[in-house]
Amino acid sequence: MRYALVGCGRMGDAIDAVAARRGHVRAAAIDRTAAARLGDTGAAGDLLAGAEVAFEFTIPSAAEANLIALLRASVPVVCGTTGWSPSPEVARAIAESTAGAVVAPNFSPGMWVFSRLVRRAGADLARLGLHRPWILEMHHASKQDAPSGTARALAATLLEVDPRLRRVVEGNAAGGIPEDSLHVASLRAGREPGTHTVGFDGALDRITLTHRAAGREGFALGAVLAAEWIVGRRGLHGVGSVMEALVGGGAGATERGDGS
Repeated sequence: MRYALVGCGRMGDAIDAVAARRGHVRAAAIDRTAAARLGDTGAAGDLLAGAEVAFEFTIPSAAEANLIALLRASVPVVCGTTGWSPSPEVARAIAESTAGAVVAPNFSPGMWVFSRLVRRAGADLARLGLHRPWILEMHHASKQDAPSGTARALAATLLEVDPRLRRVVEGNAAGGIPEDSLHVASLRAGREPGTHTVGFDGALDRITLTHRAAGREGFALGAVLAAEWIVGRRGLHGVGSVMEALVGGGAGATERGDGS
């Protein structure tokens, strides 16, 4: 598989390393300045250099325009930029494109399993009515968004399964947390790659579930698995579509790609 890398930072380096181990070849590396030219139909082909799929890991203000430009160039996209939400323009681009996209705040296979555990725990504990949930996420000091996209996705899951919760309170909780609210707090320091803790606090006991990323390789592996999966498919997908196919098909994440 030949791929283009849109965004040449540390995440791009991690994707390059994982992709190479799985037999894939980087066709193009497009930095933020060059990415501005992806919307130019004449320039897009030269920039993408025949790539069969593209990874988009840039900044929130650029992600949507990059995604739309890649879809219009008929290049499947794996987008892991956080801090933004697809607009109706993305839906239109998806409908008009022969290519598909996987958009997710976190591609880690371990985080996908963690999210499923949170969903089950949140639903069961909501039915018992003895615990109140909360979320704390920690990342490196240079992370652009807070809370993280992953924390917001986890919060959305808890609101979905717990009818007592109606809204999310982000950041410092001055004045306390209303009974119908879920508190999501963030900490930014040093080089922390990412830790998410979901807690359920009750009068009788406290339950905590924690996912700690050891580095960027887990995110990169999930992104490469998504790229292998999206080639030849259409539509807008989340990481769950990829992982469900992987689990259902019985193929291990350690297996190599097709190397084409």
